[in-house]
Amino acid sequence: MTPVFLFGTLRDAALFEAVAGQPLRAEAATLPGERAARAQDGDWPVLVPGSGAHGLLVRVDDSALARLDFYEAIFDYVRVEVPVETADGPLKAQLWRPASGSSQLDGPDWSLSDWMTEWGDLTRLAAEEIMRRFGKVAPGDMGHVVGMIRSRAQARLDTSRWRRPGHVGASLDLSDVVIEERRHPYDGFFTVEEMRARFRRFDGAGDHLVDRAVFNVADAVTVLPYDPVRDRVLMIEQLRFGALAHGDRSPWLLEPVAGMIDAGEAPEVSARRETQEEAGIDLGDLHFVARYYPSPGGIAQVLYSYIGLADLPDEVTGTGGHPGEGEDILSHLVPFDLAVEMLEGGDMVNAPLVISMQWLIAHHDRLRAAAAG
Repeated sequence: MTPVFLFGTLRDAALFEAVAGQPLRAEAATLPGERAARAQDGDWPVLVPGSGAHGLLVRVDDSALARLDFYEAIFDYVRVEVPVETADGPLKAQLWRPASGSSQLDGPDWSLSDWMTEWGDLTRLAAEEIMRRFGKVAPGDMGHVVGMIRSRAQARLDTSRWRRPGHVGASLDLSDVVIEERRHPYDGFFTVEEMRARFRRFDGAGDHLVDRAVFNVADAVTVLPYDPVRDRVLMIEQLRFGALAHGDRSPWLLEPVAGMIDAGEAPEVSARRETQEEAGIDLGDLHFVARYYPSPGGIAQVLYSYIGLADLPDEVTGTGGHPGEGEDILSHLVPFDLAVEMLEGGDMVNAPLVISMQWLIAHHDRLRAAAAG
């Protein structure tokens, strides 16, 4: 068994078990000459000079050690040997440090309890998905998907804390479904989840047992920028592989601005960030349109749609997108009356654009009047 010193997030028992695959059974220990400080770039601990970092000493087998190495390597940490102090005296233990070393020399003490309150649930959920890939992919191939995994975890948490008002229906809830088996035949940037579930019938006569597959994405925002003074909207155009795979002869679709919600990010913040990234536009007031599932029969995703008031002069059109994500986006300014014709004539085939335009039509006169003063 290998002694391992834990000073940070892995002191959370549930997270440790999800990563190491064994329960956390540990004793108190101290790493002399250092302390755990809050990282300058986020809420995780880094070791800086100090009077001693208090933590836990856990002994793990080779299997757990390999799992811990995989998890830490994803974040560019490497394992080193360090001297620690225990109740039984000093000993050598394993510890993970940043591969490039830490340039941080000081900072406030990092708090495990504060981290657990703000990030614990999300990190545990994300770790479950990350560790499904252990033994299947190299840690170096995980960097481009970790953000999406955390966004998916955030989406699941947000949805678990939300419930529709239930003016009609909603007599059955999660307790009326038993998931008997889960499988994950594909884990990539997106994931596919197969499940066997048993759920209660509406007529009360027994239950149904079904096999279903779900495409897991992450929650996202959409924004249709609207200039109430010039009375026009901005739409973007880009190639959509769903339409391409479906045989659409025009798979370049007109859409509102859209993007995934990052972990820990409010939808309104995502809306403003994505509009700047995709169209180079700073938004004024945001008007909430709806929170909805785009296709709940087979896609696990919630969309938050907005109308964003903006100044849209002629020169705002052009190309854009996030280069690191392979985006190639062309923006278009469309007069409101033409946009209405496009909606009625079937030129809009993107659901968030249809929904957002319908909201804008219903509130058009009010927004115009408010802009006129």
